[in-house]
Amino acid sequence: MNILTKTLALAIAALTLQAQAAPYQSIVPTKSSVTFSYKQMGVAIDGRFKKFAAQVNFDPVKADAAKASFDVELASVDAGSSEADGEVVTKSWFNTAAFPKATFVAKQIKQTAPNQYEVTGALSIKGQTREVKFPMKHTAQGKDGVLTGSFTIKRGDFNIGEGMWAKFDVVANDIQVNFSLTAQLSK
Repeated sequence: MNILTKTLALAIAALTLQAQAAPYQSIVPTKSSVTFSYKQMGVAIDGRFKKFAAQVNFDPVKADAAKASFDVELASVDAGSSEADGEVVTKSWFNTAAFPKATFVAKQIKQTAPNQYEVTGALSIKGQTREVKFPMKHTAQGKDGVLTGSFTIKRGDFNIGEGMWAKFDVVANDIQVNFSLTAQLSK
């Protein structure tokens, strides 16, 4: 291979990497989901949030420069039944009248392996803020990228379930939050 061929091959490789390095700057809510699971009286129950928004600037090859924040409209909860949906928005649970949104702001995103990241940030629910850390995976899908991950919170840390619900004998303390976000490249 002569020097011209090698130089051309390196230039093409560099351009390819630059094209893949464009940051994702928005999510597609219709292709994304935020779900949760917990146990009630020992039975596993799944739910989801129907409305959420994110502000992202995530370049998979420059994760340390990434910025992300996420808002979930708590009243958009689907807890599996209309009775549960009506109960979970009350003052004892999410108190959506006073605290309509849960918010996550990433403080650090670092790459741990190819397409694998560790995210650290502040999660605020019902006036309480706690640091959370979780693994996140990036999967390229054409021009889009899918960011997936999960983490577990303690509902007691956020005063979710007060009064007669403060004990964890009926509704468990651990709530697993799962997300799958389809992100679009900047235009």
